[in-house]
Amino acid sequence: MPDSLISAIHHASFIVADTERALEFYCGVLGLAQDHSRPDLGYPGAWLQVGAGQIHLLELPNPDPVENRPEHGGRDRHLAMSITDLEQIKFKLEKAGIGFTESKSGRRALFCRDYDGNAIELIES
Repeated sequence: MPDSLISAIHHASFIVADTERALEFYCGVLGLAQDHSRPDLGYPGAWLQVGAGQIHLLELPNPDPVENRPEHGGRDRHLAMSITDLEQIKFKLEKAGIGFTESKSGRRALFCRDYDGNAIELIES
């Protein structure tokens, strides 16, 4: 098998309806740090640091339906992130009134959705 030329995921992008509200979830609930080096791209948004990578929030019209998505985020497109303490994340999500489902794979993981319906998997490592 040839060596892969791809070494890492640089960033993932999510469309959001309101950047400030999305930051409440990603920074306030999940505890991610905002990268303030984002240039003016002609539309609102934010960059968030996740280890060596990033999440880019794009405040643009959403071409995808937000309604009628699968309840369990593992059956939908999603971003998976490693976490250090699953119980603490559960507590933070419950405190914020954000629903979640546990992973069906047997891993110590859960799936939740941000305020715009984007699915997130959080895996304890």
